[in-house]
Amino acid sequence: MTENTPGGSAASEGAPEKGPETASKKTPEHSGVDLARVALRAAKEQARARGDAAQQKKQARRGGLRSGARADGRDPMALGAAINRLLTERGWETPAAVGGVMGRWPQIVGEDLAKHCVPQKYDEDERVLSVQCDSTAWATQLRLLAPQVVARLNQDLGHGTVRLIKVQGPNGPARRFGPLRAPGSTGPGDTYG
Repeated sequence: MTENTPGGSAASEGAPEKGPETASKKTPEHSGVDLARVALRAAKEQARARGDAAQQKKQARRGGLRSGARADGRDPMALGAAINRLLTERGWETPAAVGGVMGRWPQIVGEDLAKHCVPQKYDEDERVLSVQCDSTAWATQLRLLAPQVVARLNQDLGHGTVRLIKVQGPNGPARRFGPLRAPGSTGPGDTYG
């Protein structure tokens, strides 16, 4: 004698016997209103997928995406966040950090040295900071203090950011060429640099 179940007779149709744990996991067959709900849900998902594809094609023809009610990458952002994103995308973190140190130069080297020595440029490839001094005496002083200044800069920027400080003496006055210049004269350049 076989027992009839809502899905048919399991023993009479040659289906394998199911234990009590698999019988509880069996999904019930949909009928009536439930079947209509499942079919409606599937139709809505298909329509949504077709609509999304059509919307993307339409936006591509119009020349790109347009702003909408939802948040996306084109929404306005704070200036600081925009600048940080730009620095990260372009790989400008180190030059920007060195630029910040150049702004804090007096706090790093001291007020006296900062009055007479000004950072000019930073070579990122060679990790060299060029500093211009207004006299040869201050250039010599900075050359003597260079290891301490490099250590202080690397403490602020990260190890190995500045490898060397290139100290430049003062620029002499422009050499004039003309009838008042003595031939063979080196001019005032012997007291500079």
